[in-house]
Amino acid sequence: MIATVVWGTGNVGRAAIRAVDAHPALRLAAVIVHNPAKEGRDAGSLAGIDRELGVPATTDVAAVLAARPRAVVYAASGDVRPDEALDDICRALRAGAVVVTPALYPLYDHRNAPPEFRDPVLAAVAEGGGSLFSSGVDPGWGNDVLPLLLSGLGSTVDAIRCQEIFDYSTYEQEESVRYLVGMGRPMEYTPPMLIETVPTMVWGGQVRMMARALGVELDDIRETLERRPLEKTVTTRTMGTFEEGTQGAIRFEVQGIVGGEPRIVIEHVTRIHPDCAPDWPVPPDGSGAHRVVIEGRPRIEVTVEAGDEGENRSAGGNATAVGRLVGAIDWLAEAGPGLYDALDVPLRPAVGRLGRSQG
Repeated sequence: MIATVVWGTGNVGRAAIRAVDAHPALRLAAVIVHNPAKEGRDAGSLAGIDRELGVPATTDVAAVLAARPRAVVYAASGDVRPDEALDDICRALRAGAVVVTPALYPLYDHRNAPPEFRDPVLAAVAEGGGSLFSSGVDPGWGNDVLPLLLSGLGSTVDAIRCQEIFDYSTYEQEESVRYLVGMGRPMEYTPPMLIETVPTMVWGGQVRMMARALGVELDDIRETLERRPLEKTVTTRTMGTFEEGTQGAIRFEVQGIVGGEPRIVIEHVTRIHPDCAPDWPVPPDGSGAHRVVIEGRPRIEVTVEAGDEGENRSAGGNATAVGRLVGAIDWLAEAGPGLYDALDVPLRPAVGRLGRSQG
């Protein structure tokens, strides 16, 4: 079995522990935490599994990597600490590990990644013999393998639209929601995630990958943005109060332009409460969904809803993103050292996992 480490126990890390435990080819070897209060706690408890896994969490990164684990699921955030995340991942690669992570957006499309991200990774791969697969935002498959699969079901394709439609009131990551995305902030505040060119940095790689798979040349990548204020003060279960007049909803697109028209589009429609921007697209269950629309003949529309961790509705998207990454580990271990993207790594059936309850 492949000795696998989960590094981080937040929204993504909890799902990663469960996914590794459920995978018949993997063995959970260690769990790395940053918070000393979590040190020594059993991985099963941290992941919300109703049994102990016999793996106590540790803050000792050096000791874990010195044991030369075959794989690392890097689940720590890279949103506000990209340099630290890159350093961590390179440490794991130099230890010879297969690394899968959603943390480094520029490396989703590694062929076009900035040198400051790509070069250290290539050097670490050459030194240690590890490999890296980065994917996962929104939740990875929704902006690459699923739309490409669906495009092959039609006779003609005029445009591809990938949507994330989400109510953040169920989310449990306040720093990202308030600071990065700007919910509850004054309308004159410019959230880091919405600064011009940042959406393209995060999602442009997926637009380029889809264009590459479809055999088309992009004229350009463009961005659009709309914001709406809250019309009344609302209180959320997980993050407290958001005041009337502050930002309550955002809608933006990252558009791949082909022949002067937006043909490959990744769109986000995000609210802090269902009452804000009710005229914008809404998810079927009111909480969250991922949707792919293939405009052409025939027109194809597929909406995916995933639930996990009870009322934390964001957890379903996290869990499917993690499932894609963890499910790739054994393939990557066989494929050998290198830098991989979503077009390289096949999406495979859940062999050996049918009926494996974690209750």
